[in-house]
Order: sequence, then C-alpha cells, then structure tokens
Amino acid sequence: MVRRSIHSPEQLRELVIQSAREIIVKEGLSRLSAREIARKIGYSPGTLYNLFDNLDELLLQVQARTLDALDQRLSELQKYSPEADQLSLMAREYGRFCREHPQLWNLITQHDLPPASTIPPWYSERIERLLQRIEVALVPHFPPSQSNSESLKRSARAVWAGLYGITSLSASGKLSGYGDHFNETLVDDFINTYLAGLSAKLKGH
Repeated sequence: MVRRSIHSPEQLRELVIQSAREIIVKEGLSRLSAREIARKIGYSPGTLYNLFDNLDELLLQVQARTLDALDQRLSELQKYSPEADQLSLMAREYGRFCREHPQLWNLITQHDLPPASTIPPWYSERIERLLQRIEVALVPHFPPSQSNSESLKRSARAVWAGLYGITSLSASGKLSGYGDHFNETLVDDFINTYLAGLSAKLKGH
C-alpha cells in the first residue's frame, strides 16, 4: 500500500534522486524505472511526475550530483598540490573517481536526451566549472601573456575530451583485462604526451 505523503516537496525530490542513484549503482541503469523508484520510496509513480518533467530530467539530476562529487575531489586536490603538478594529479584523480563509480559514470556517458531536448543551463554550468579547473591547472604550462587566452580554453577542452574518452572506455569495461594500473598509465601517457606537444607548439610560436 502506498503511504501518505510525509515529506515536503523538497525532501521528496531529494529522496527520489537518491533512490534513483542507489538503483543505478546497485542494479544498473537498465533496472531504473519510475515504478521501481516509487516502490523503493513508498509513493505512487505519479508522484515522480509531479516533481520532474520526465525520467530524463531525473537522470540529469543524478548526473549533476556525480559531477558535483568529481568537482569536489578536484577542488580538494587543487588546494594542496603544487601548481606545476596539478594537471597530472587532477587527471589521475579524475580517472580514479570514474573507476570508483563506474555505473554513475556510465550514466553520464551513455544517457542521451531525446533529439528535441536541450541541456539545461544548470547542467552546463557544472561541466563549465570542471573545464575551468582544467584551465587553472594548465596555466603554468602557458606563457603569462596567454594565461587567459582562447588557446588555453581550447587546450582545457581537448584535455577534458581525452580524459572523458579514456574514463568512458574504462567505466564501460572496454579496457578490461588490463587492470587499473594500465588505465592510470594511459592517463599519464595522455597528459605527458599532450603537454610535450603543447610545449613544442608554444615554443614554435
């Protein structure tokens, strides 16, 4: 029997997000449904649609929490690591985070919005915040005159794309059989090769 509402809308919204996250972590995205979330929290499926426009919006909220958690990890790292080493350390932490939360990272990489949908600003802001952390970590590798240049911004996006590719393959099991050490080596090789190429390009100018 469905219980009577004992939560405020804000509390219930949080409960739904956390329950969806738990289902994804324990059982995978394929087991997630409005009915399963409703069963887990003891409300009717219709309650979810009073809080979210659709399941896609709910999934974006779960993804946003994952991005927030990654941002927090990188934020803590930036506070205490030497500036010259930040990019390599952040890249390793990025990879470590994704290996620790494969189901949640798979959600980010595999969930597609319907064709007519657009990514909401609050989601884009989280991606931009992570890109800005990479920009800050790249600053020591650029001359002072380019510390806020378009080239720096493009480099941050290139690094993000490379890490995103490696971690996506790792989280989906497509790099299985090599182990976490190999995945970390891939991240190190990517960053070292990118920085070497960036240094040569900047010297060429």
